[in-house]
Amino acid sequence: MVHLEDLYRILRTGHVQAQGVVDTVPFPLLVLDGALCIEDVNRAFLRTFKVNRDDTIGKRIYDLGDGQWDIPELRRLLTDVIPKSTAVIDYKVEHDFPGIGKRTMLVTARTINQDDNGTTMLVSFVDASDRTRREVEFEILLGELRHRMKNLLGLVRALANQTKADGVSAEAYREAFLGRLTAIVDANDQGFVGGGDGDLAELIARTLEPFAASPNAIKIDKGPPVKLDSKKLMSLALALHELATNALKYGALSKAGGQVHLLWEVEEAETPRLRLTWTESGGPRVSPPTSRGFGSQLIQLAIAYDLNGKVEPTYAATGLMVEMVIPLTT
Repeated sequence: MVHLEDLYRILRTGHVQAQGVVDTVPFPLLVLDGALCIEDVNRAFLRTFKVNRDDTIGKRIYDLGDGQWDIPELRRLLTDVIPKSTAVIDYKVEHDFPGIGKRTMLVTARTINQDDNGTTMLVSFVDASDRTRREVEFEILLGELRHRMKNLLGLVRALANQTKADGVSAEAYREAFLGRLTAIVDANDQGFVGGGDGDLAELIARTLEPFAASPNAIKIDKGPPVKLDSKKLMSLALALHELATNALKYGALSKAGGQVHLLWEVEEAETPRLRLTWTESGGPRVSPPTSRGFGSQLIQLAIAYDLNGKVEPTYAATGLMVEMVIPLTT
């Protein structure tokens, strides 16, 4: 099989242009004269662009497809770039080509100066549409990664700065910090698996699973399916982790037979809202706190500040109830 470099050497040394040689080139190829008229064309070009030989030989390249090949990028390449540089490799041309639709082609063009026959130009085409699409998808993914890492590092910094250190042991500080960090990292991982979004039901199950000391300790009534972006995933995971940690230390999960009941619904309005209700029962008697602890501040920070939502705690004697309302549009 003859490749472009082999054909280039054959023509440069003055050998006869043989159609059989041109046809062995596996990608679309044109041979143009000094006036940019088509002297020869290979089968790959005819097959790729769905044309026949009679409609190409002898025509200027810009006249192909009733003028549809008069592409500004291609014209600039052949008339301005090539005469100055002799050869151009992988020049990207995006165009809605007749017969095959929108494509991204990498065009390679070389001029060959022949003493007897003037100037000949070889023009080859490589369809890079799929590769270009993958590159665009990669750039989108990379942008999402940058955004996600910025959010994640911001949360880690906030946790490190705000996790209470005064009056607690290093072990207690480590346990509190790493628990919160694990919750948001798990939520971040879930977003990657879901292609940028995560499922609310899965987030709740993964976040609360470590706190379920018995099969009935945590009851989850599933509402409608809800997809959450990376920011909502991490902030909500942090809030749920704090609620579960407090329940395990002081609330319903600190006592045998205690239970946490979680349910959610989507309120349809001009701006849809997610309403989650956290209810504790069977634990120690509850009374309103005399001051707001860091855990409560963290929940407010995650829901009200980060997500522009609302947190409404109710300190009933039978157990804590917390309603969290989060707008579902950005």
